[in-house]
Amino acid sequence: MTTGRRDDDAETLADLLGGARGAIDATIPPVAFAVGWLVSRELWVATVVSLVVAAIVAVWQWRKGRKPRAVLLGVAGVAVAAMIALRTGRAEDFFVVQLAANAASALVWLVSIAFRWPLLGVVVGLVLRQRGAWRRDPALLRGYSRASWVWVGQYVVRVSVFAPLWWSGDVFALAVARVALSWPLVALCLLVSWFVLQRSLPADHPGLRHPRVASDALS
Repeated sequence: MTTGRRDDDAETLADLLGGARGAIDATIPPVAFAVGWLVSRELWVATVVSLVVAAIVAVWQWRKGRKPRAVLLGVAGVAVAAMIALRTGRAEDFFVVQLAANAASALVWLVSIAFRWPLLGVVVGLVLRQRGAWRRDPALLRGYSRASWVWVGQYVVRVSVFAPLWWSGDVFALAVARVALSWPLVALCLLVSWFVLQRSLPADHPGLRHPRVASDALS
């Protein structure tokens, strides 16, 4: 008789959520903007460079099978950032969208935990097509809540780094931070939140794919 978790639950959060590929691609246009700005000291040059690079990345993602909506949202994000920088005349404002997005994400994840709808559980539940069954499993609900704090920490780290760099107007440092705090931080967040989630589940729990609701526990 086996009491451990099932073999089909050996996959990690990186397996379920697709790893850090999207985060890697997202760093390329901001770096292109920073390079264009540092070389030319002209905002319009940096803007054109970032948009051209964003379009190239979008075509690459589309040919690799990424959904058109996600591809267009990526290009739109770069376009909005470039438009803000052009409007204010400050190159560092290209990164203000990233700063605001991370601050908002930290708040949303905090609220989701407070209302017992931790976003990590929502996302994984959607991927696994569980229709909220994970919320009826007290162990999974507790595990997702604890692991979601790791994601809150990820966004707080970014805000605490981006904010002073943006305030000081250091475009080069912002670009470096954009890379350093994107896919490496996402990979670390996936690893740590997976560890926290697994440690939160009892040893005999059947795993993420098999929520143990009240009827299961009694059978």
